[in-house]
Amino acid sequence: MKKLTNKEEEVMKILWKLKKAFVKEILAEIKEDKPHYNTLSTIVRNLEDKEYVGHEAFGNTHRYFPLISMEAYRKRFVNATIADFYDNSYKSLVSFFAKEEKISVEELKEIIELIEKNK
Repeated sequence: MKKLTNKEEEVMKILWKLKKAFVKEILAEIKEDKPHYNTLSTIVRNLEDKEYVGHEAFGNTHRYFPLISMEAYRKRFVNATIADFYDNSYKSLVSFFAKEEKISVEELKEIIELIEKNK
């Protein structure tokens, strides 16, 4: 599965939210830095080429829908990030967040409880 650009991820988030949408409906959901309709259409077709999106044809227009769930994409993205930046170590990832003070002791305790519960 090919990596997505930031704009492609933005479009995917919209499609996950809407479930099915025409390009004009996707465009209506973009709040900042709205691309031109044709640019957005190209982004959606690129997502289709990368097999993230499928479509239903209605004459000359297409309604697009995600072929991959947000959860499946998130899992792939997180796993790739951990492999690329944390040497495949979840411990290193959690340590990073602890050092950056992005996670509290209470949250770490909750994570430990979840791990113990799932054993």
